[in-house]
Amino acid sequence: MADVTDATFQTDVVERSGTVPVVVDLWAAWCGPCRQLGPVLERVIDATEGRVELAKVDVDTNPSVAQAFGVQTIPAVFALVGGKVVDQFIGAKPEAAVRQFVDGLLPAAEETEVQRLVAKGDETSLREALELEPDNAQAVVALSELHAGAGRSEEALALLERVPPSAETRRVAALARLGPEAADGAGRADDVGPRLDALLERVRDDPAARQEFLDVLELLGPGDPRTLTYRRALTTRLF
Repeated sequence: MADVTDATFQTDVVERSGTVPVVVDLWAAWCGPCRQLGPVLERVIDATEGRVELAKVDVDTNPSVAQAFGVQTIPAVFALVGGKVVDQFIGAKPEAAVRQFVDGLLPAAEETEVQRLVAKGDETSLREALELEPDNAQAVVALSELHAGAGRSEEALALLERVPPSAETRRVAALARLGPEAADGAGRADDVGPRLDALLERVRDDPAARQEFLDVLELLGPGDPRTLTYRRALTTRLF
């Protein structure tokens, strides 16, 4: 377990999640449900013997992380793998539910046929996986991303409707709406800054501009410092 700050979040969570799944617990000392959930998370994650790590963030002293995740209620728990949010929940949960959440981050002892097909990652394999398991979230997101990257936005968005919303579905939906060039463009400061500044001037009265603004932030992700800056700017502009 590590106590993570605004300053160490990029290294201790985003970069570390490239090696091992990291569960981020957003909490505060005054929050009763946080005090109830915290020991449960620690106990369950300790039992993984290092295969999953816990990062605790006190939102009172480190508000930037909470704002980057768009959190309004605590406790809020996010699981990151490879720098991306792969699962999340809000509020205190019983130990059995927490264990199920953490177990979902562990590699399966034996790979299933669907998992094998998803791991291959090509369009044919992903379609075969969905024939076997139509609501498999990993296959849905992966195939949707292929559609989005090929400019087939309608197919991508329709496919995403099969599974509940998540950080990954929102990211792929944003990619589908913005177009194939969006992934590269979202990472370049010289492209994103002017684009977001221009959209910010229109967000109050133009729903399309507001959606595009939010989509660009989705592609930047919570680990990018620009996300927090522009979310604050959007809140100021709208309210």
